[in-house]
Amino acid sequence: MSTHTEPPDPVSGEPEPPMPVGTPADPGGPAGIYAARLADRQALLDRLRRHDGWLSNARLAVFVAGAAVAWFVLGARTLGLAWLLPPTAVFAALLLVHDRVIRRREVAERAVAYLERGIARLEYRFAGLGCTEAGFTEPHHPYAIDLDLFGAGSLFERVCEARTRAGQERLAGWLLAGATPDEVRARQEAVRELAQDLDLREELALLGDDLRDSVEPEALRTWGTAPPEIASPVHRFVAPVLVALTLAAGFLWFRGAGPLPFVVALMVQAGYAGALRTRVVRVISAVGAPSRDLDVYAGVLELLERASFEAPLLRALQERLRIDGVPPSRRIRRLHRWVELLDARRNQFFAPVAVLLLWATQLAFALERWRRQVGPRLGDWVDAIATFEALSSLAGHAFEEPGFVYPELVDRPCFEANELGHPLIPPDRRVPNDVALGGDPGVFVVSGSNMSGKSTLLRSVGAAAVLGQAGAPVCAASLVMSPLRVGASIQVVDSLMEGASHFYAEIQRVRQVMEIAEDPPEGGAALFLLDEIFHGTNSHDRGIGAEAVVRGLLSRGALGLVTTHDLALARVADGLAPRARNVHFEDHLDGEGRIAFDYRMREGIVTRSNALALMRAVGLPV
Repeated sequence: MSTHTEPPDPVSGEPEPPMPVGTPADPGGPAGIYAARLADRQALLDRLRRHDGWLSNARLAVFVAGAAVAWFVLGARTLGLAWLLPPTAVFAALLLVHDRVIRRREVAERAVAYLERGIARLEYRFAGLGCTEAGFTEPHHPYAIDLDLFGAGSLFERVCEARTRAGQERLAGWLLAGATPDEVRARQEAVRELAQDLDLREELALLGDDLRDSVEPEALRTWGTAPPEIASPVHRFVAPVLVALTLAAGFLWFRGAGPLPFVVALMVQAGYAGALRTRVVRVISAVGAPSRDLDVYAGVLELLERASFEAPLLRALQERLRIDGVPPSRRIRRLHRWVELLDARRNQFFAPVAVLLLWATQLAFALERWRRQVGPRLGDWVDAIATFEALSSLAGHAFEEPGFVYPELVDRPCFEANELGHPLIPPDRRVPNDVALGGDPGVFVVSGSNMSGKSTLLRSVGAAAVLGQAGAPVCAASLVMSPLRVGASIQVVDSLMEGASHFYAEIQRVRQVMEIAEDPPEGGAALFLLDEIFHGTNSHDRGIGAEAVVRGLLSRGALGLVTTHDLALARVADGLAPRARNVHFEDHLDGEGRIAFDYRMREGIVTRSNALALMRAVGLPV
């Protein structure tokens, strides 16, 4: 299990012992842990808000008192200057204390929000509260849209708690493309360890503010490896000397030596700054966008540096950060501090002083020196951060779903699940089914009436394959699977922009699935999920085309499911037995004449349809 070498509790500042999942100290499981922590964080937040209010009032009172004293000192002149010292000192002390309280209050607010999101996920009301990242959806990806990977209420939103764009992109990449069995096993081990360390994951979630608009990680990598704008190291010595001479000349002028030395020094300094101005502007402009969120990157690195891990993948991430001298987190914080100092030149009161001190020029030199020394390592650090955050997100999912299982990876083409369900359906409405593909049968032809659960079964299989190959636990009692390359045709839509009809879009997607089957992963197979195959054409052509496609997929060693409510099409499986098997979902009328579903998969072809009953149920005259 991962352990902390420091730190105090990230919210209250007090030490808090770790609470492993499933210990008798917390019989309520994830919900009980979150509820207890939320009550603690909310109580702390309430106290800090009261302190915030008291300190605001105290500052106002001291300011008013100080203003009154200032009037007696400077206006009425009945008091000496010494009378200004007590209110000034008290006001300054209140400022420092208030600033600390405000920062602790902000952290407590983020902790409350983090735990509230966790409870919302446990209660399956998380849609719109997390990171949806619809921008990761690729229109022609073989399964992203079909399996609802991204968007509100998606798998990604359910799982992702990454704070940086790099972590979000890494997790999305894992969902969009399966890993090798060795990589999956390494991730599983790391996820198991991190799932037990809620303290570490909460600390990670509390770093910085909301980063949904954070910088692209590629911008940091590009900036770190770009050629220098100011290559000569001489400049970092020349600039301080010129500033020192200008200040010395100004001091002599103040002491009565005349303005000429100061004016000459200032002109020399201005000429020097002007000669470098173009390159300095390029340096400052280049660091602008990549420098956002540096404090959060530094915080993630610091967590990685000080933690103690057992999982090889987590230890390997730490090894990537080990360099001689200053740790990466401190180097990033130094860069962040320089960027903040650079922003100070925009203050209208400090701007004249900044010009006198060659502020922007000297900081540009410091930034270039940092980039020469450290920039090439930024890519490694960003990759480590991305992987750590992706693993932490999967660990949070594992913690919140203790009934889910990690799939067993084997090198024979198969997908064998017991009590498989969909992870986005609440447990009280989730109906599990067993699915065993590999050898005979290699394909299920799933028939059934409308709304009976056929599409949900396909999505459940796809979600398990995708999450399992990302390294996450899946919604099943057990799952044995080989490496699988997923291809789906579930939510195919027409495109006015591309001039494609629904049927044409569907056959294009099926062709894509066939191409995937031609290049299966080593030791595995393609997994195809075809919903209502070729339902955009007539029954005769649909039957011929569907049988040809299924035969072609099976001949390539693919596994999968094909759904239909066309009973004629369901008989395709008879000609492909034992490599194909018919299964079905059915419905029944309850005591009040309403259609009811049990969502249980059964052997054979469905024997009845509910289409007319559904039409009548909505009031159509049939």
